[in-house]
Amino acid sequence: MDFFIASAYAQAAAPGVPAQNPLISFLPLIVLFGVFYFMLIRPQMKRAKETRTMVAALAKGDEVLTNGGLLGRIEDIADQLVTLEIAPNVRVKLRKDAISQVLPKGTLKAA
Repeated sequence: MDFFIASAYAQAAAPGVPAQNPLISFLPLIVLFGVFYFMLIRPQMKRAKETRTMVAALAKGDEVLTNGGLLGRIEDIADQLVTLEIAPNVRVKLRKDAISQVLPKGTLKAA
């Protein structure tokens, strides 16, 4: 069968050439993980922390913008729900995490 497939033999390392350090072969993976951490993971964790603190600091009377684009004033706050007045005598209940931004006071009167 040797005439159909050539036999492969392991070649010895050239004499006088030291073997490569295994740490050097993993160095690109370590650098890539570091880049991903500082460019993707860390900023996302920082943004999530800012959102959690913003939601925890919501108070009655704050003017907010929801993820759906509704502008309104907070009328009531429960554990997970917020009652939002979006027009005179029009109130909707939303989850706290549906609020994307707290607006400066007086924004609704200008709109």
